[in-house]
Amino acid sequence: MSQWPDTRLLDLLGIELPIIQAPMAGSTGSAMAIAVSHAGGLGSLPCATLNLEQIRAELQAFKQACNGPLNLNFFCHQPPEPDPARDAAWKQALKPYYAELGADFDAPTPVSNRAPFDDATCSLVEAFKPAVVSFHFGLPEASLLARVKATGAKVLSSATTVDEAIWLEQHGCDAIIAMGYEAGGHRGMFLSTDLNTQVGTLALVPQVVDAVSVPVIAAGGIGDHRGIVAALALGASGVQLGTAYLLCPEAKVSAAHRQALQTSKDSETALTNLFTGRPARGITTRIMRELGPISDLAPRFPLAGGALMPLRAISEPNGSSDFSNLWSGQAARLARALPAGELTRSLAEKALTQLRR
Repeated sequence: MSQWPDTRLLDLLGIELPIIQAPMAGSTGSAMAIAVSHAGGLGSLPCATLNLEQIRAELQAFKQACNGPLNLNFFCHQPPEPDPARDAAWKQALKPYYAELGADFDAPTPVSNRAPFDDATCSLVEAFKPAVVSFHFGLPEASLLARVKATGAKVLSSATTVDEAIWLEQHGCDAIIAMGYEAGGHRGMFLSTDLNTQVGTLALVPQVVDAVSVPVIAAGGIGDHRGIVAALALGASGVQLGTAYLLCPEAKVSAAHRQALQTSKDSETALTNLFTGRPARGITTRIMRELGPISDLAPRFPLAGGALMPLRAISEPNGSSDFSNLWSGQAARLARALPAGELTRSLAEKALTQLRR
């Protein structure tokens, strides 16, 4: 018999611990997922920034090292319509930085891309048959979702409001990630673009629990065992942790990003659309301070990052994060530099100890 007070998520996903490692695109890969899965949690593989061959390679690495369940995560946004005038206005706003760094302003702007879930990636899911498939920015269109569910995979997606949670349950989600305002990385919002709709974890989780019948996974601002206990007390069946794992040796973050995570204060993150075109929480950097974290000029997701690439290519090798996204939630100072498997087990053991008191 499980020692956890709510076993619905454990039973649904086939895991021992109610801990999901967040699929942080660009910051994690198969090594992190393997370690978390070995520890009894749910490892996640972010696929939105990978091509099909890269996804296959990561899946093969996981399959060879681990028999546990795996969560494949995909974005399901609509690619934007071309808007040359907006692209030009955005690049013009960055022109002083090009001049400062000696970047070629007149060179073609690189393309910053995030691949949405489509027929090809769905075919890959059908071939691999992962235990869990999760989505960000809602759900894919109905026929693709039906194909995913036909594989036997359990489907998760992020809700940032109660209305989004209800919508996700009505459209076939097996469990819902209640993503509080504190969470790092891209907001999962999809029913509205108004940031005023966004709710903190403490307020969001119990309201989502009351509104849906499927298990709820709390995310946002949970950095240690105390946050896990609090989430379970609010009615969540489990938690999803992202920033807490970014100091692990398996995390694929730069030295500058690690340093920022270790030294930034709770008040030094902000939601910004400068790096991709969608609001995402990260540690405040120079460009966020000077242009403001939210700009109406930024092209639609995921194109905003293209014009920043030449600036990053010059500044990052010199150890500068002036033009880089340093995704982080508001509880970064709670992260610990432990191997991911050890961290997962430690969090679970300490949470259980506190629950028994």
